Amino acid sequence: MLFKTTLKVDTFKRWTMFTFGLMFVETQCYFLLVCAALIHPIDSMLYIFFFAVKIFIFYVIFYGCLAGIFIGTIQAMLLTLSNYKPTYQDRVAPPGLSHSPRPDKAEISYSISDNTTYSAYVEHMKEFLKAYEKDSQGDESKFENCGDKPQSYTERGELEGSDGVRKACRFEREWLKDCSGKKDDTFGFKEGKPCLIIKLNRIVNFRPRPPASNDSIPEPIHSNFHGNLIPIHCTNKREEDAKHLGPVEYFGLGVGFPLQYYPYYGKLLHPHYLQPLVAVKFNITVGIEMRIECKVFGQNIDYSEKDRYQGRFDVKITIKS
Repeated sequence: MLFKTTLKVDTFKRWTMFTFGLMFVETQCYFLLVCAALIHPIDSMLYIFFFAVKIFIFYVIFYGCLAGIFIGTIQAMLLTLSNYKPTYQDRVAPPGLSHSPRPDKAEISYSISDNTTYSAYVEHMKEFLKAYEKDSQGDESKFENCGDKPQSYTERGELEGSDGVRKACRFEREWLKDCSGKKDDTFGFKEGKPCLIIKLNRIVNFRPRPPASNDSIPEPIHSNFHGNLIPIHCTNKREEDAKHLGPVEYFGLGVGFPLQYYPYYGKLLHPHYLQPLVAVKFNITVGIEMRIECKVFGQNIDYSEKDRYQGRFDVKITIKS
């Protein structure tokens, strides 16, 4: 132990002496340059000028080489990436489930008798549905009809093929019926039966697979099972709240998301893509704080405790008189 300690001390002394030696040499060089400048000012100034130019050229070349290596590395990496197809598609999590309106704290609270308490929710839903107006989907070169009943996937070629920009399936706002905002421009908020408009988030080239059988979905939605539909189910999250939640109504192309709207080809190839929607209308007892949970079910859709919006979401709804 004594030998190791002595060795460390000796090493530290040597490095200290070496550092101070360099500082001394550097100081002496500057001192000599100053003395030379005082004795032979013209020659010394020329010498200092050329010395500075050499140093400048050295650092320009040095940092230029570093920049070239960095740019070359980035370019080499970009050559391995595609503008259309995700490189690591297998590492992408299943899609999230989101809704409109979507308040900051996942809580919707309003009073039926005061329209100012729910006007922000209504405006958010109106703005969201503007893209689903018939006038916005009239261009035949950008949109096409994909049917008003659930069907299989709509294949539009390979992501890196030569097909160019792909058409998008139309989704008519009127299919949301009571929650379309056409008959009731308050989306049910005024009568105390608010609507939520739900969508699956976009993932390039993702094909959601429906449940294999009724055994993998909750019993209340067994009747909604369809081979070309990703079913959704919304219910009370706490068992004790079941008596305060009336019948839940669903509107759209079936009780879920039809497969003909998949896959999504990305912003470059599918710029006019419209996600299929499901509108859910709730009948909640006034004055009760209700925690609602909505889930979608599919063979390649799972859930994460770290991400509460992966394949599901929960929202607290409180309706006051």
